[in-house]
Amino acid sequence: MSVTYVVHHLQRLSSRRNTHNQSHSFFFCLTNTMPFISKIQRQFDYTLFGSATPIVIDNGASYFRIGWAGETQPRVVFRNIVQRPRHKATGETVTIVGDHDPALMKYFDCTRSGPRSAFDSNVVYQFEIMEYILDFGFDRLGATGSEIDHPVLITECVCNPVQSRSKMGELLFETYGVPSIAFGVDAAFSYKYNQQQGVCDKDGLAMCPGFTTTHVIPFVDGEPIYKGCCRTNIGGFHVTDYLKQLLSLKYPYHMARFTWEKVEDLKMEHCYIAMDYASEARLFQKGAKEAEEKTRCWQLPWVPPPTEEPPSEEEIARKAAIRERQGQRLREMAEAKRSSRINELENELHGLEFLLRQLEQVEGSAVPSFLAETGYVSRQEIESARIKVTQSLRKAKGEPKNEQAETEKADPGSNEKYSLINIPDDMLTPDQLIEKKKQLSLKSMSEGRQRLKQKRYEEELERERKQQLEEEKRQENPQLYLEQLRARYKDLSERVDQRKRLKANGCHSNGNNLSGGIGRGERLNAAQRERMRLLTTAAFDRGKGEDTFGARDEDWQLYKLMSKDNDDGDEGPDEDDAELARISSRLQDLDPTFVPKSETGSSQPAEAPRVRPLTEEDFQILFGVERFRCPEILFNPNWIAVDQVGLDEMAGVSIRRLSCKDEGLEERLTNSILVTGGSSLFPGIIERLEAGIRMIRPCGSPIKVVRALDPVMDAWRGAAAFASAPQFHTQTFSRMDYFEKGEDWLRRYQLKYSL
Repeated sequence: MSVTYVVHHLQRLSSRRNTHNQSHSFFFCLTNTMPFISKIQRQFDYTLFGSATPIVIDNGASYFRIGWAGETQPRVVFRNIVQRPRHKATGETVTIVGDHDPALMKYFDCTRSGPRSAFDSNVVYQFEIMEYILDFGFDRLGATGSEIDHPVLITECVCNPVQSRSKMGELLFETYGVPSIAFGVDAAFSYKYNQQQGVCDKDGLAMCPGFTTTHVIPFVDGEPIYKGCCRTNIGGFHVTDYLKQLLSLKYPYHMARFTWEKVEDLKMEHCYIAMDYASEARLFQKGAKEAEEKTRCWQLPWVPPPTEEPPSEEEIARKAAIRERQGQRLREMAEAKRSSRINELENELHGLEFLLRQLEQVEGSAVPSFLAETGYVSRQEIESARIKVTQSLRKAKGEPKNEQAETEKADPGSNEKYSLINIPDDMLTPDQLIEKKKQLSLKSMSEGRQRLKQKRYEEELERERKQQLEEEKRQENPQLYLEQLRARYKDLSERVDQRKRLKANGCHSNGNNLSGGIGRGERLNAAQRERMRLLTTAAFDRGKGEDTFGARDEDWQLYKLMSKDNDDGDEGPDEDDAELARISSRLQDLDPTFVPKSETGSSQPAEAPRVRPLTEEDFQILFGVERFRCPEILFNPNWIAVDQVGLDEMAGVSIRRLSCKDEGLEERLTNSILVTGGSSLFPGIIERLEAGIRMIRPCGSPIKVVRALDPVMDAWRGAAAFASAPQFHTQTFSRMDYFEKGEDWLRRYQLKYSL
């Protein structure tokens, strides 16, 4: 049941009471100025009950239940938690009691405030939070007067500390003006209620696996014997938290789905207690058919991706026609652009040739003025421009390059361009000597470029020849050619990997032919280790007496060896890497099943891994061993680092604490064991408890374990029946007693359950 209650914190603080008279107006202010947003309807028959009718509160660590004495059902039930987020628009702090409503929480920022409980284990210690919860509980019950003028019966844990009981009494007496209070144990009320229904006897054990703790209370003649009580700090909270952890580890990509409320529902719906945990676990380990039948599946929301139908032949033909028209249009545009470019280059070439013919007819003295009008500096510049235009024109027309002819044509001009090279130095002026050095440098660079072009041209011819030979081999025998390529690829891969290992391990292995050295020497290659040795030797030899390093020629040779960065000088160029990349590309073209290695050292990026599309199975949460592994911590708390006894051993501990020598009493106790509390709803817990207790009791001892009629609500029903008895007022203490006797009187207070 989802409950939400919003209290504006500033208004709540302004209405908080400092005196008893101020507390009279609290509920009027609360209900008229502060909004309540809750799925629980507010009760309107509060005034119909007389002031002598007690209010019964089952203050559990998980749920808060409040109602009237004599009734069979509580009026208001909600989770015993409080959350205080900030409003996103106003920034005001608000208080939400109970389960939050998702439709409401979109208006609040809950990142800095999580749900808080007033309980530490099963003891109330946060009374500010407890006040919020009581405010909401009394308001939902319909309280509108100046004070709560009804006696209150409220439950508490076994052997509740007197500090917690006194603070609760102070809160009820001084804040709400309650006339009288009675404290009782929830498990005792549940046992008494089931005793009245004939489920258990007067002498017996009440086992209560609750939300955060588990208690065992022995009953003798219908009264609890608190000196024989036993408690373990394990409960339903730990089972839920353990299940949440297991599911988060098993399905880390669905962690957002495993909210506390959802995991709680999954626990109550699917978990069970195994009669023999070891045999049940082996059943799932073997993968037997019974294990498959016990496995449960939770299907998360999943929408299958839309399936695209293959296009029809008409659609394929239509798209092909569109592509053909687009390609034809692009070809026409490219052809028009190419024709325009050719016309421009031809006109420019004709203009340069006409300019050269005119320059031949001009006399020598008029050449500078003629060149100044044309914008060129010399005849060589015009020749160079003509050559460039000619090359561009041939490229535009798609004609093959004839670099040898270009070189021959350029040679006559080069003699004029480098006219000072062949003249002796003694016949030149200082300015001409400087110009001669420039011409020598320019000529050497020009010749180097020509040689590089020629070398590239020859390499291109050789590459085309090899490709032609490989294509002929492939056409003769494709299968043999493919096998040879694979073998060549494997050989090159091993060679490249070996070179990397040698580089990483210093040209030798550590004795097992494995990379990853064990020391500094294993991480350095040969050249680096040699430089380190030279440095060490030089420092050792020169460190004695006067430093004369550098005075001899061999010192400079040593300096060159130490300073030279030749880490990879002995490895040569990366021809293997380039060849490996070429063969890998060739194999990818010829063999669709070929997958290159991820780390081949090639310059080409590796192929990205293909992601498998998500299916319906990826959104399924399977519950196998988790179904019985999580509730098993009730019997083995050490699985979650709680060094205490399990639920079955607690019965023996409780009987031993009674220190009674009456064997008949022990038999009567084990013959009437009542299991109550929310965690007793797991299937199989009764049989497991009976088998576990039988192992610690003498052979032939009568053992009877029964579950309460309603393990969750019987505590409140028993308290309501107890409060409706005429002698109930004799078990309460009034506000006047509290003011007169003080908190110490609560230390001696103890409720009698048999009226």
